[in-house]
Amino acid sequence: MLKIISIAALALAVSSCASIEKTLNTPDKVPSTPETIATIHAAKGLVTMQSPHSVQDTADKLAAIIESKGMKVFARVDHQKNAQGVSLVLRPTQVIMFGNPKAGTPLMQCEQSIAIDLPQKILISEDDDKKVWLSYNDPEYLKNRHNIKGCDTEIANIAKALNGISQAAIAK
Repeated sequence: MLKIISIAALALAVSSCASIEKTLNTPDKVPSTPETIATIHAAKGLVTMQSPHSVQDTADKLAAIIESKGMKVFARVDHQKNAQGVSLVLRPTQVIMFGNPKAGTPLMQCEQSIAIDLPQKILISEDDDKKVWLSYNDPEYLKNRHNIKGCDTEIANIAKALNGISQAAIAK
C-alpha cells in the first residue's frame, strides 16, 4: 500500500512540474518593446535601456567610455564566445565588470555585504527580435538588498554615473 501511495505522489509531483513548465514556457511571447523590457527588468532590480548598436559595438563603446572616465575595466565576458567554445549556441551576450575604489569603498564601509555585487557590471545582450539591451543593477535595489543606511549621497552618485555612461554608450 505504501508503495502505491509513493508512486501516486511521485506521479502527482511530476505532473505538477510539467504543468508549471508549460505555464512558464508559453508560446505567447510578450513583445520586446523598450517599455515592456524596462518594466520587466525593473521588477528584477535592473535598469534597462535599448541600444541602437550591436552588442559588440555597444560593449566596445561602453568600455572606452568607462576608461575615459578614469574607471577600470576589470573584465569583459563574452558569453556567446564561451558558449561556442563548448559547442553551444547563445545570442550575443557580454558583461563588462568595472569600477572605481573611490566609489565602491564608501559603500562597502556602509555595508560590507555589497562587495558581493561589486565591481559594477553592465550586461549587453541581444533578444530574439535582434534588439540590443543594456542592463545594470539599480543602485536603489542594491541599497535595499543590502539594507544600506546613511549612504544616500553615494548611492545617488553611483546611479548618476551608471546612467551617464550607459546613455553615452547607447547614443547614436
